[in-house]
Amino acid sequence: MNTHRSSPLHAAHQPAASTSAGHLPTSLVALLAASAGLSVASLYYSQPMLGDLGADIGASGRALGLVPTLTQLGYASGILLLAPLGDRYDRRRIILMKAAALVLALLFAAAAPSIHVLLIASLAIGLTATMAQDIVPAAATLAPDAHRGKVVGTVMTGLLLGILLSRVISGVVAEHFGWRVMFAAAAASVAAIGLAAWRGLPRFKATTTLAYGALLGSLAKLWVKHRPLRRAALAQGLLAAGFSAFWSTLAVMLHGEPFHLGSAAAGAFGLAGAAGALAAPIAGRIADSRGPELVTRLGAGLAALSFAAMILLPMLSPHAQLALLVASAIGFDLGFQATLIAHQAIVYSIDPGARSRLNALLFTCVFVGMASGAALGSLLFAEWGWLAVSIFSAAVALAALAVRLLKA
Repeated sequence: MNTHRSSPLHAAHQPAASTSAGHLPTSLVALLAASAGLSVASLYYSQPMLGDLGADIGASGRALGLVPTLTQLGYASGILLLAPLGDRYDRRRIILMKAAALVLALLFAAAAPSIHVLLIASLAIGLTATMAQDIVPAAATLAPDAHRGKVVGTVMTGLLLGILLSRVISGVVAEHFGWRVMFAAAAASVAAIGLAAWRGLPRFKATTTLAYGALLGSLAKLWVKHRPLRRAALAQGLLAAGFSAFWSTLAVMLHGEPFHLGSAAAGAFGLAGAAGALAAPIAGRIADSRGPELVTRLGAGLAALSFAAMILLPMLSPHAQLALLVASAIGFDLGFQATLIAHQAIVYSIDPGARSRLNALLFTCVFVGMASGAALGSLLFAEWGWLAVSIFSAAVALAALAVRLLKA
């Protein structure tokens, strides 16, 4: 249609804007990556701070475990209930509205006087941080077909670095300035990217006229219709459970015997995982050239191997245990992220007009896995220790590999 050809959205596809990130302006790809990273980072700032936070507001270990659990559940709910709106309305407007709401939720957490208020704030943070899941389909829509994996991989590098480096930053800030300062700083960062998005994002044309109820109803039809979607969502959800079990219990484990390390040390493990995030564009390029199926199998296998290696920890000295934890974090983060990029390539190719809904289904399963992993990881650690967490993480990663090895 001629109206589509003259739209700002189409203008982003013009070859004249050729850059190293496909055919999009570098500044636009950088804005998308930074927006995804800083918004999704809001989900993880609390994790390295749980030890200090609990001591400050007098919360039990079980209550503290609900902070990441409710955040992930809020995120999963927001993806399922809010992310499909990207197919119905201008994604730019949705991103700006969620940015404003996320700023308020983070300020609410910063001022929380008790664990009960913080739990409510955590749920709100999860719901509103789903702006990241409007940004990724936006990148897929703007990207040329031949470079979609590369562009999405670049944006996902920003998102994944946000996940991993959030722990480093929050650990240091909490130890030196307090956990409330971290939440306030996070609110300021989201306000900044909201302003940048208001100035820099193009408008997007709706791809459907379905009413909200029918839009949500179409999710079930898409789920039943597309087996590749179901396989991708199940495998990535299983990997997410192991990923979250590790990160949700690491700070508490390092706080006790034999390490006695604080929030900064727990957060520093995010640097190890960040090495894996930098490989996301490479995974995207391989998915473009060799096909995403190969990447899913390699990624799930690497994650399973890295989690299984942690079962050896009780046999090692404390220093050797720390070295193995760092190596495992690099390995399973790389495997998790590479598999996620490949699964997105699979899902986004199914139906271009339903990308927001397909993305919503994929990431609902991912963050249900995250929430389940956080809850089960905390329970396993409390009852049986770190070895139980390691066995659980390895088992779910092997199950994900089995899903990808099944015939399509």
